[in-house]
Amino acid sequence: MERAAIVVAGGSGSRLGGVDKPALVVGGRSLLDRALDATAGMTTVVVGPRRAVGREVVWTREQPAGGGPMAAVRAGIDRLSEMSDDAVVVLLAADLPAVVPEAVEAVTAIGGVLVDAAGEPQWLFSAWPLSMLRQVVPEDAGGLSLRRVLGPHAGERVPDRWGAARDIDTPGDLREFGG
Repeated sequence: MERAAIVVAGGSGSRLGGVDKPALVVGGRSLLDRALDATAGMTTVVVGPRRAVGREVVWTREQPAGGGPMAAVRAGIDRLSEMSDDAVVVLLAADLPAVVPEAVEAVTAIGGVLVDAAGEPQWLFSAWPLSMLRQVVPEDAGGLSLRRVLGPHAGERVPDRWGAARDIDTPGDLREFGG
């Protein structure tokens, strides 16, 4: 089975004063490199500005720039044009300091959505058939909600027993993870 990842690494980081969140370093690794480590072995598209990373990836940007996560997912899908419809694609945020390969594998194996400790599905920690993404994510996806577009098609929910869904949104979050 072909596997790919779309890592969403854009955004303004407004709650962190405009900081480039994927470039933040926790435990000696950038958050983006942590996401890339967790998706090792997969064709990986990073949607966001180019940065130095530890492995080969495909780079792209969402249209319009700043169009939000759904536009980023669409941009990633467009860069997977050579992959077959039966490929499984992981959607992953680049601001997850505790992301681990085991959590990525768990959602990939069943085409599921990671559910955080509060019971909320984490749409940017989920896996989908590429054929479904091609069908339901519109070309003009700017400003659309991930939940609205993907929610009706969600597979099995995977409880986050790794703490991998915790993200960094505030300076307090960053301090909590030692960054």
